[in-house]
Amino acid sequence: MIAQSMKMAWKSISSNKMRSFLTMLGIIIGVISLVVLVSLVSGTTESVNSQISSMGSNMLTVSIKDDKGSPMKLADVTALAEDEEIEEAAPVAQSSVTASSTYSEETASVYGTTGAYAGIQDLELYAGRFLKNTDVENHTNVAVINAGLATEVMGRMNVVGETVSLNGVAYEIVGVLAARDSDSTTTQNYEAYIPYTSLIRLTEDVSSSITSFCVSASSEDTLDHADTVLTEAMMGRFGQDEDAFTIVNQSTVMEAMESVNNTLALLLGGIAAISLLVGGIGIMNIMLVSVTERTREIGIRKAIGANRGTIMMQFLIEALMLSLLGCVIGILLSWTILQIISAAGGSDTAYALSVGVVWISIAFSLGIGVVFGIYPANKAAKKRPIDALRYTG
Repeated sequence: MIAQSMKMAWKSISSNKMRSFLTMLGIIIGVISLVVLVSLVSGTTESVNSQISSMGSNMLTVSIKDDKGSPMKLADVTALAEDEEIEEAAPVAQSSVTASSTYSEETASVYGTTGAYAGIQDLELYAGRFLKNTDVENHTNVAVINAGLATEVMGRMNVVGETVSLNGVAYEIVGVLAARDSDSTTTQNYEAYIPYTSLIRLTEDVSSSITSFCVSASSEDTLDHADTVLTEAMMGRFGQDEDAFTIVNQSTVMEAMESVNNTLALLLGGIAAISLLVGGIGIMNIMLVSVTERTREIGIRKAIGANRGTIMMQFLIEALMLSLLGCVIGILLSWTILQIISAAGGSDTAYALSVGVVWISIAFSLGIGVVFGIYPANKAAKKRPIDALRYTG
């Protein structure tokens, strides 16, 4: 009986192709909205979380807003690593300079720090070495440059041992960082890392009083303990004034980002679900028209023995088929749209169909078909055979 009802439903749908397509259009648009929007949020979330993780999942960043007459010095930051909860500590100061060579010239960001910074930030070297403690102690004019600065200013990656000019001061390149996955081909970053003591002499923006530094916990599991230890150390130094400094916990940032993205996905999914409901209303309207058009058919079927359940199943299956066909077309179009967005984006972020969202779309479409198909099906099933046979339209 179900197979026969499905055949009849398909015949009805295929005999009115344009009307059936327009009926499914609301479901198609709703599914595309739901799948594409949520998949975009999911893909962007993974990309952002990956970039945050690449900065170090066991990292704490401290910014000092008021040193209370007791500024942090280089030795004070280095001494923090003596605590068993803290693995490494490194100051970091940033300034903008003009980086130039005989090949090219660009505006670059130069960071003053120590050798521990590479381990804290999980920086990967392409060639050479990172900064050493002797470089910091001797105010050596050495630099580690990133892949963008190497290719655009120096002209190639293998430039260890050569010289780059930063604001007119010559620095020997001792290392080149490997290109990161998050590096964009459309927005290139130019970065150089030099000893903190060298940056003090290079620019007037930076002094021996450290206002920003980062530390790494001994492990991800001890990050909260390291946060507590660092907070206590800063509170003791700055007279128990919690407003004198801020500590950014990397895991807290990731949790906050995840919460925001989940809320955004839920919001966008809710908006898309409204489109599906509108599509369901369209199915109900067309099914009511179909019931009216096929009144004599209903009368004949009832006259030869079809019961109320059979008639109701026939129209309910037709509504479900319309809804599911719209869902399938919507999912296929969503996949195509996501492929186009990924190809046109010019970034490493790949937007793929979220399997969970696909199943939600299918379940929601089934529900739409049932909810908005019951009323027309019930109306068809309640028709009296004698009245249906007399109907002339």
